Formats: sequence, C-alpha cells, structure tokens
Amino acid sequence: MYINKEDLNELEFPQLLAEISPFAYSPKTREKILHLRPMAIDEAELSLKKTSEYLSSFESSNAIPFDEYEDIESELKLMLIENYRLENNAFIKIKTITEQIGKLQKFFPTMPETFPTLIGDVSVLEFKKEIIDKVDKVFNRFGEVKSEASPILKGLRTEIQHARKAITENFNRALFNYGQSDFLDDIRETIIDDQRVLAVKSAYKKRVAGRVLGLSKTGSITYMQPDSVVKHYFKLKESEEEEKKEIDKILRKLTAELAEFQPQLWRYQQYIFDLDLTRAKAKFAELINGVLPKINRHKTLRLREAFHPLLFLRNKAENKTIFPQTLTLTDQNRIICISGPNAGGKSITLKTVGLLQLMIQSGILVPVHPKSEMFFFDKIMTDIGDNQSIENHLSTYSSRLKKMSGIIREADANTLLLIDEFGTGSDPELGGALAESFLEFFYDKKSFSIITTHYTNIKLVIEQLPHAENAAMLFNEETLEPMYKLEVGQAGSSFTFEVAEKNKIPRFIIHSAKKKVEHDIVNLDKTIVKLQQEKYEVEKLKTDLAERKESVEDKRDNLQKLNEQLQQKLYNFQKLYEEEHRKLQFGNKIEAFIDSYVKGKSRKDVVKDFVKILEQEKFRKIGADKDESKRLQIVKRKITQQLKKEEVIEKITETNEKLEEKRKIDRALWMKVGQRVRISGSTSVGTIEKISRNKVVVNYGTFKTTIDADELERI
Repeated sequence: MYINKEDLNELEFPQLLAEISPFAYSPKTREKILHLRPMAIDEAELSLKKTSEYLSSFESSNAIPFDEYEDIESELKLMLIENYRLENNAFIKIKTITEQIGKLQKFFPTMPETFPTLIGDVSVLEFKKEIIDKVDKVFNRFGEVKSEASPILKGLRTEIQHARKAITENFNRALFNYGQSDFLDDIRETIIDDQRVLAVKSAYKKRVAGRVLGLSKTGSITYMQPDSVVKHYFKLKESEEEEKKEIDKILRKLTAELAEFQPQLWRYQQYIFDLDLTRAKAKFAELINGVLPKINRHKTLRLREAFHPLLFLRNKAENKTIFPQTLTLTDQNRIICISGPNAGGKSITLKTVGLLQLMIQSGILVPVHPKSEMFFFDKIMTDIGDNQSIENHLSTYSSRLKKMSGIIREADANTLLLIDEFGTGSDPELGGALAESFLEFFYDKKSFSIITTHYTNIKLVIEQLPHAENAAMLFNEETLEPMYKLEVGQAGSSFTFEVAEKNKIPRFIIHSAKKKVEHDIVNLDKTIVKLQQEKYEVEKLKTDLAERKESVEDKRDNLQKLNEQLQQKLYNFQKLYEEEHRKLQFGNKIEAFIDSYVKGKSRKDVVKDFVKILEQEKFRKIGADKDESKRLQIVKRKITQQLKKEEVIEKITETNEKLEEKRKIDRALWMKVGQRVRISGSTSVGTIEKISRNKVVVNYGTFKTTIDADELERI
C-alpha cells in the first residue's frame, strides 16, 4: 500500500502507534510498533485474527501464559563463535524463553476453537526440552552454577569449604589467645581485602606471629593475619582460582551444546517477538473497544458507530462525550461530500475514516460496531488542514494545488481520497469551478473519496452524479450548537449567519449581509436547513417506529411460543390424567377379581372375566392409535394450508412488481420538461426543468430542488 509520510502525519498515525508501543514487553518490539505500516491483505488479516483471538483471552478466564521476557538475539549471534562462553544470566534467559514455548504449546491445543490462528503459529515450533535439561544440570534456581555440574567442581568446592572453616576456627583461636593479653586494640579485629585481621597494638606487633597487611592512619595499630590462618588462606585462594577455571570450562561446554539448538532458539525468539506485538495490539484494542470487522475482498466499506481512537481516549480521560459516525462506500456510492457548519465535525470524520483504514491495513483492531465491513485500498491520499509552506514561500492555496497535482497523478480506482475544505483558498467562483473539475476527474477515475465543502455548486454536482452522495453534519438551529452527527443523503447548510450570531456579531451587520446576498441563495440555504431538519425528524420517527415494530413482533412471537408450549403441556397433562385414571380403573377391576376368588368364585369364571377385560383393552388401544393418526392428519392439513397462503403472498408480490413496472413505463411517457408535478404526499406544485437519468430538477419559482423521479406524480 502506498501512503507518504505527510499523509500519515495528517491522519495522526504516528501518535496512534505511540499509544500502542508502551504495551509491549521488549524495547525491540516497542520500536517495531513505532514503525508499523500498512501491509498486504493476507498478512494483515492473519495479524488481525491473532490480535482478536488474544483479545478474547482478556474477556474470559482463558489467560494466555505469556509473561515478561528478556530477548536473546545478541546471545544467539555470539554462541556461534568457536570456544565462546555466554554469561550466566544468558543461560537463564535461554531457559526462560524455552519454558515459555513449552507452556504455550501445552495451553493453546486445549482450546482449538478459541485460538485457531494462534495455535497454528506455536504448533510449527519444535520444542526442545533438552535445552531446559542442559541448563538445569548446570544451574540452580538462583542462577548459580551447581557443585554437581562436574566432579572436579564438587571436589574444589569441598576443599574451599574446608579451607574457609579452618580459617575461621584458627582465626577465632588466635583472637581468643591474644585477647587474653594486652596485645590487641579495643576494636580487636577488622576486615582488609575481604580478610579478617587482628588489630594489634604496634608496640606488640613483634610479639604476634603473623603477616602484616596494613597500618592505621596514626600508625598505632598494625593489622595482622595470624600464621595459623595464612596457610589455609593461600590454599583457599588457590582452590578458588581452580574453581573459576572449572566453571569457565563447564560454561564453554554448555555454550557449545546450546549452539546446536541455535536454529530452534532463533525461531523461539522470533515467535516471542511476534506474540509480544500481538499482545500489545490486543491490550490497546481492549482500551479502545477495538473489534475485527468483516474484511471484504470486494469494494464495500460500511462503518457503523465508528470512533476516532485518539479522540476517544482523550474524551474518555476528560470525561467528555464522543459521537460515533456511520457511513458507506461502495462501487455504487464512491464519493461522499460532507457539508455543514465549521467546528461541526467534518474534518474529524475524514480523519476517523483515514485512521481506521490505516489501522485495519496495519493489523490493528478498530473501534467500530462488530457488524461493520471494510476492504483494503492500494493508496490513501489526504489533503487535510493548513498546508502553507514557509520554506518554499507557498501560500496555503498554492500548497494545496501542488498537493492536488500529485493526487491527480496517482489517483485510480483503488485509491481513497480524503480532502478537507474542497476548493477553498481562492476566488469562490473560480475556485469552485476548479474544484468542480477536480471532482469530475476523480469521479471518472472511479476513485473513492470523502470530501468536505461549503460550495453550493459542488453540492449540486454531487446530486447529479449517480455514484456520489451528499452528507451533512447536523446543526441544532434552536440552540445554535453542532450535533456532531453525520447524516448521509442530504446536503448541509454552512449556517453562516447563525454561527455569526452565536459568536456575538451585531445583528445589524448580519441583516446587512443578508441583504447583500442574492435572494435565491438565501432561500436555497433556508430550504436545505428545513429539509435537513425534516429529514432528521423523519429518520428519527422511522427508527422509533422500526424499533417499536420489532419489539411488538418479538413479543407476539414470544406469546405465540408460550401459548403453544402451554397447549402442549395441557395436552400432555390430559393424556397423563386419562392414562392414570385408566390404570386406576384397571387396578380396581383386578382387586375385584382377587376378592371374588378369595370369597370362593371358581378359577375358571375369574379367568373368563379377566379375558373379557383384556379384549376390551385391546380394542381401546387400537382406537387410541386411530385418534393419534387423525390428529397427525389435522396437523398435516394445517401445514398444507399455511403453504398455500405463502403461495398466495408470492403471487400478490409478483402482481405488485408487475404494477410497479407498468407505472415506470407510464412515467416514462409523461415525464417531460415542462410537465407540472408534485412530490407524493405534498401540495406544492412545480415544473420539471431538467431530467438526468432518474434525477429530476423541479422549479418551484423561488427555488429549485433535485429529486428522484419515483417520488413525483403528474398534475
């Protein structure tokens, strides 16, 4: 994907990356995040899926066992040098990373449905437990070399231990013996070069057998090591030197052994870096409520309830409200022209779309409704804000024209253009005409564009283009406050005089300005405001009615289901009651047989009566089966009737479509320039002035409007 550094800065992408970077464990990963750029769709989609899966672990109890780590890149390079020895902490770092891989390889397969993408990455790694075993054989849990690392080392450490014990015992004996006399100073002993020494009064130093290691500043005290300690001290030093050599030998050997696993360790490190990056992006997504929208391979962009992530964080910190935006770009609706008052949110809408597009193409989850859809552009080109160039002595307009020249050269069908204040900076009439030509060029190139403008001629051109659409930032005319809500499908007014009045410009100046403006322009602006307000109210009412309808339908369905369940329960209870009652009667009859048999009735007569009952039960059961069969036939008949009803509905729909087709043919016959018409449901009558495809310009005398032909009826 192509996007230059200036456009990245205009869309505040570096600031966004700076917000994500602190979530990474490693400084190298933090640096990598700061240099993230848009990638190919397959690579970005893979990264998005991994981030989304990692994010899901925060929202459940399935915490991924991934903790802070130290990278081993430098150690992996050094270990290949012949006879090289790694430092102690390097072995612990290697062991820790290998253990991380082992934990992750055990964790992810337990939840393949939750982490299908993440499990794929870790499963290809070849886990080598030998690495952990080899390090554990040499080091204890405190990162120290074990005595058991080699027999020689164990023997040396035993000697060192004996020597230290002998030094302590002999020194304590000398301290006690000389302490009985007056040879020692009051401090008795001190430490010099990590050795315990006697503090001997200098006058008696020849009376003490030992090695002199120093004098006090005044010379009154001589620091001496007793002769009984000297021999053991030199033995200790000799053993410690041998210990260092043996440890060096052991660690060089261990380095060489681990070097054999360098390819696997290198892959472990790269995987850990990648997982660290994924985790950082997931942590940021958690902060901004980021999700993975549907990624389209066709050109359809549907943003629902989209937030600008940086503005979201700022407003959240300041406890301010943020307003989401909703818009759609497709092959059939490539250009959106946003108009409306200044400070109404036009520029932030451009930046929101641009920044979210950069995020999704860089593998970063975006703060939108989960049912949003996005696709990938080859280029994103912007012209947002003041581009005045002091270095090149260019005015704002000249600078913008220079940038527009570059956009014209690069724009194509796979480009997203984000242009703020389209055409401003020059004479309104001439600048507007030039902007109109730019717009037509981008339209012919089939580029996707979101532009903002105050020019009426641009709004009118958009109305004439079948694959372009006007949109407005809503403005509350009563409170004179922007509503920060984007309304697609209707051009907006700049509310020039209303905003001026809000900013306390004297009314006599505003009235004077209104008189200077052409009457038709003021009427058009008022009409736009009125239509915009009416459309907003209609949309609000439509949404409310749709919600109520949906609620009523849900309640009706629930009541119907409940009724069916109750009917079924009633039927089941009735069947159960009948069955229990029958069994009770049958039991009473058996009881009567027993009583009669006890009282002396012959066995033959009892059996004869019992057989009669069996025959009656047989005929009853056959009759019950017939009743069940009849009930099933009734159910079948009802289903057949329902299917017939649906066939009738289909025929009615087909008839309506034919009538609509006939109306279109009739409309084509009377739809001519000069024909008097009115909008369906309206009483105002106008005259057709111009027809362009399915759009019709209707002249009402004081103003003109463009409307779909389907909404007009003949007078």
